[in-house]
Parts: sequence; C-alpha cells; structure tokens
Amino acid sequence: MNVSEMLTHVDHTLLLQDATWEEIKQICDDAMEYKTASVCIPPSYVKEAKEYMGDRMEVCTVIGFPNGYNTTAVKEFETKDALANGASEIDMVINIGWLKDKKYGLIEEEIRCLKKACGDKILKVIIETCLLTEEEKVKMCEIVTEAGADYIKTSTGFSKAGATFEDIALFAEHIGPGVKMKAAGGISSLEDVERFLSLGSDRLGTSRIIKLVKNEEASGY
Repeated sequence: MNVSEMLTHVDHTLLLQDATWEEIKQICDDAMEYKTASVCIPPSYVKEAKEYMGDRMEVCTVIGFPNGYNTTAVKEFETKDALANGASEIDMVINIGWLKDKKYGLIEEEIRCLKKACGDKILKVIIETCLLTEEEKVKMCEIVTEAGADYIKTSTGFSKAGATFEDIALFAEHIGPGVKMKAAGGISSLEDVERFLSLGSDRLGTSRIIKLVKNEEASGY
C-alpha cells in the first residue's frame, strides 16, 4: 500500500488542550493537501474549520472527551451542537465506570441516543482499551454492534496507552458485520499504519503521520 492510500484512512488529529486556531488551520491545510479522511479537532473549532474548508474535507470532533463520564443528556447536546456547527463525524467516549459496573444497558442506550442524533453522520465509539480487561473489550464489541454505531475506536490518546495491534485483532474477531474499526493513539510510523490497516482498521487517528510524510519531527498523538 502506498502512502497516498494510507492517508485516505487517516483522521488527521489535533486535540491538545492548548491548540490554537492557527494550529487547527494548519492541520486543515495539511489534511486537504494530503487528502486524509478527515480532520479530528476540538468541538470549539468545528464551526470555524467548516467555514474555512467548506466541502473540501470532513470535520470530525469528540464528545464526552476524554473521560466519558458526562451524562447522556450532555453528550447528546454536545453531539447535536457539533453537527449543527458542521461536523460530519462524531467520536464519543463511553462511560467507562458504567462498563466496570456492568451497566451494559445504559451504555447501549447512550450509544443509540447519540447515533439517533447523528442520523446518517458517522458515529465512532471510543472504549479506551488500555483501561479495560479483555472480557470488557469483547463486551464492548457486542454493545457497539447492537447499538448500531458505525465504528469502534480504541483510545482517546489521553490515557495510559493508545492502540495496539492485539486490540484491533480482538475487535476483528468480535464486532458485527456493520461495524468498522478505528485505531488511535500512539501510531508513530508508516509501518504501524500499514500493520493496523492489514489487521482490518478502516480509520487511524493520529497527528504524526503527515509530519512523517513532511519529514518533520513526529511527536504527539
């Protein structure tokens, strides 16, 4: 797979707390130049980014980020607000405490609620794999499938660790046929990209890959 093909699977990401509009604008420019799948940016910049890029690039944003313990009503409002501002892809974080408490119905209901708000827009569900047991990861594959989300996503990039090849392989065994996979966090080389894609990932959340392509220092998410 060549680099141009790899980049079509990348959500070019900048979610740092101190990100400025000039930095967001730069990743928008890079995403359009290198034809990534989307830019993934903080909700507060969605409207500005959409106005700047128009239909030249998809805008993805995050909901309940990074901890996931907002109420469902808050996440629903965040989602509707982001969509109204021009987002076409939503990456939500589950309530990890609910998963630990085995409140599976509440998690599924929340995902269904946000998918209903998204309509034909894409909903990705971040489960933060580094905090979960294998049993919990498998259970989330089942819940995400049943709830009708479009993607299951490994990580926020703001916890103890990011995506692993083992987690994507596990997802591939347990998700339903309508669910795609997104690996995110810690993807630091083109070799990583190729491996994650070969394991079945459809999207990759990373800030580093375009930096590598541009021969810049590849630090960050």
